[in-house]
Amino acid sequence: MNSLEDALRAALMYGLVPLWAVAGVGDWFCHRWQRIEHSTGVGESLLHLLMLSILAPATLAVMWLEVNTLLLLLALVACVAHELVFWADLVYASRRRVIPPIEQWVHSVQFAVPWVGLAGLALLHRDQMSVLWHAPGAPTLQWTLHSKVHPLPPDYLMVVMLGGAVVIGLPFVQELWRCWRARPRTHATHPAPIPHDAATAVR
Repeated sequence: MNSLEDALRAALMYGLVPLWAVAGVGDWFCHRWQRIEHSTGVGESLLHLLMLSILAPATLAVMWLEVNTLLLLLALVACVAHELVFWADLVYASRRRVIPPIEQWVHSVQFAVPWVGLAGLALLHRDQMSVLWHAPGAPTLQWTLHSKVHPLPPDYLMVVMLGGAVVIGLPFVQELWRCWRARPRTHATHPAPIPHDAATAVR
């Protein structure tokens, strides 16, 4: 392993992942400040949770499983799916509320991070990527997933998983609950007033 690959791995683990978490927290604060429960409401909140549910399993897989061609392809599918939902979220929100510049900047970070992470993994595992174009000497594509031969540090795994659940997962669940409670009620809580003509007829 050369120093350049070590530096890239450290940048992904201790630079990109924390940046991703900070962007997620920033996005939640923007939604809180904008009081989306009174504009886009449950619809936008569900899209946020859908994006989390797409990328969280892919991130955990990269952390726990050996990165081979199959895992890189699955990560690519997750990035594309996240991109599509991300676009749907922006279209949905922009039609119902103003997205301020600070939130747009946070969105740009959230947009870039998954792709930067995927590009970094591809560079670290160039031999696995070479399988896709059948390069000479490339390893055989294995359609199986298995645990890492050299696992990541246990302390790192624990901090990322617990931190992600507490700092990202719980706030966005709370956001959905906040939006659900503020949703417009479709059933009247009081009886409808009797029309004037009807009241006169009763008399």
